[in-house]
Amino acid sequence: MKFVEVGEMARQFELEVVAGASGLGRRVFKSRSHRPGLELAGFFDFFQHERVQVFGLKEMHYLKSLPEEEQEARVRNLLAHDPPCFVVTTGQEIAPPLERCCQEADIPLMRTKEKTYEFIDKLDAYLARALAPEIAIHGVCLNVSGIGILLRGKSGIGKSEVAHTLIRRGHRLVADDIVVLKKLSSRTLIGTHNKTSREFLALRSIGLINVVRMYGRRAFQDETRIALDIELTRWEEHALNNELEMEPKHSNYLDVLIPQIEIQLTPGRDVAGLIEAAANSWYLRQQGYSAAEEFMRRVEEDLEANR
Repeated sequence: MKFVEVGEMARQFELEVVAGASGLGRRVFKSRSHRPGLELAGFFDFFQHERVQVFGLKEMHYLKSLPEEEQEARVRNLLAHDPPCFVVTTGQEIAPPLERCCQEADIPLMRTKEKTYEFIDKLDAYLARALAPEIAIHGVCLNVSGIGILLRGKSGIGKSEVAHTLIRRGHRLVADDIVVLKKLSSRTLIGTHNKTSREFLALRSIGLINVVRMYGRRAFQDETRIALDIELTRWEEHALNNELEMEPKHSNYLDVLIPQIEIQLTPGRDVAGLIEAAANSWYLRQQGYSAAEEFMRRVEEDLEANR
């Protein structure tokens, strides 16, 4: 099971460790944080204790409103469920019983100057990506005109060469050879690299090139939301290449459905241009426009006019 160490999270957000530093090796397995307001009031039926516990202004103000002995009792009730850590927002002064009990229990207590909702938004986004289910596939991932493209095909078919042409046209590489796919939601799939191959593109007969060194910073980005899955295949003479009347195809990655098209290769064909056209066509469909539907409407209007 994937996890994030509390210490790594603290470094990522530059959190001040107030108490429980010996517990920074504790692990976070859940991707959303929790504000323990009801639990401080004594209601634990739905306590999400595996999550990062965030003390905003309301939680800390309520805790401080109690007598100190009661504060300690409420904090110990929280700690009895063994949460991974606590984060106090808005740079607040921390109630002494909370600091003391966290130190005794070796549960990290940290503080940030950020406002509660701003910090929670950033933390949840970070954890969602870090803990997202993921798979690695063979292919190339690109951002073409702001649209995430997964480029697949058999080894040697020319995926990297097509990617190189697109990069020269101003589009961006995300990953070559090994593409890591992360599921952020039932409809959101993110493509990224495996860190080792970051910024590298492998071209047959040439070898590895660093696209940032060769074409500048704008030639690369770390991740992109996958919108299209394009498979490059060998040209088949008698295959049906006009897909006007065909049902849309989809690929399934981690139970996320991605529109899928096939582009057949033949000498002289502008494959990079076709991929740009596919990306732009997908964008227009998201805006509610379909060239096929408009074409059919015109055909029907012509038929009506000639009756």
